[in-house]
Amino acid sequence: MRYPLRLLAPSLLALAGPVAAQSAGAPFTVAETGQGFGTLQDAVSSIRLGTGTILIAPGTYHQCAVQSGGRITFRAARPGSVVFEGTACEGKAVLVLRGAESTVDGIVFRGIRVSDGNGAGIRTEMGDLHVVNAMFLDSQEGILGGQPTNQRITIDRSTFAGLGQCDKSPSCAHSIYLANQGQVTVTRSRFERGRGGHYVKLRVPNVSITDNSFDDTRGHKTNYMIDLSEGGTGLIARNTFVQGRDKENWTGFVVVSAEAKTYPATGLRVEDNIASLAPGETRSPAFVANASRDRLAVGANRLGAGVRAYEER
Repeated sequence: MRYPLRLLAPSLLALAGPVAAQSAGAPFTVAETGQGFGTLQDAVSSIRLGTGTILIAPGTYHQCAVQSGGRITFRAARPGSVVFEGTACEGKAVLVLRGAESTVDGIVFRGIRVSDGNGAGIRTEMGDLHVVNAMFLDSQEGILGGQPTNQRITIDRSTFAGLGQCDKSPSCAHSIYLANQGQVTVTRSRFERGRGGHYVKLRVPNVSITDNSFDDTRGHKTNYMIDLSEGGTGLIARNTFVQGRDKENWTGFVVVSAEAKTYPATGLRVEDNIASLAPGETRSPAFVANASRDRLAVGANRLGAGVRAYEER
C-alpha cells in the first residue's frame, strides 16, 4: 500500500541543519561550555543538576549513559549520523533518564538486547522527555518507562522498526511502552516490521497519536497497533494502519482498556484514520475495540474490506 507522504517520517539526513563545531578530537561536546569528552557518560556527569546540550559527532558508538539530574539535550551534530549500538547501561537502555527533563534529537539506536528482554534505546524513569528525528531499530524495545507523576512525553518524526518480542522472556516488549499520570504525544512517526508485542502500548490518562503510519505487512507475531491498556482519553487521528498476516493477536487495531479501567476513556476521539488489511488477508478485526464501557467518540474513518468499525468487549 502506498502511504500519503504526509504520514511518513522524513529522512533524518534530509533534516540536517548547521553542524555545530566539536571540540578537537572529542566526540561529545557540551555546547554551553565548549568542553569535550571521550565518553557520553563523562559529558552527562559534567552537567550535574544544570542545563546543557551534548553535541555528538558522527559515528557508531558502543556506549551508554545514565542521566541522574538536570535538563539535558542529546543532539546529533548531523541528524542520522550518530548510531548507538549494542550497549545498555544498568541492563536497561542506551540512555537511562532520571533527570528533570531530557531531549533526544537526531540519534539512531540499534541492536539493543538485555537479559530480561526489555533492552531499549531510551529508558525514561523521571522527568519530561522529548524525542525528535530519532530511529529505533532491531532491538527488544524502542522507548520504555515512565513514572507515577504528571510526566509529559512527546515523540515526533521518528522511526520504530524491528522492535518487540513476546517469546524470549516472561514479559512482552513493544516498540513504545510508556506509563505515567500525565500525557504521551506521538506525531509524524513511522512504525513497521514489529517482532512481537504491540506497536504503541500506553498506560496513561491522556494521549495524542496523530499523523503516523503503522505498516505491519512485514510484522512477525505482532499484536495491536495501539493498546491503551488501562483506558485513557484524547485524540487518535490522521494515522494510516495496515495489519499484516503474521499476528499473535489480530482482533483489533486500536484497543481500549484491555487490561484495566484505571483511566476514563469517555470522549476518546478516533477519527480521520485509514485502516486496511494486507493483501490476501481474510480476517475481520475491529478497528476500535472498546472494553472500557465508556462512550468513545469514534468518528469517520476510512476502513478497507474486512475491517469492522467498532466492537465492545
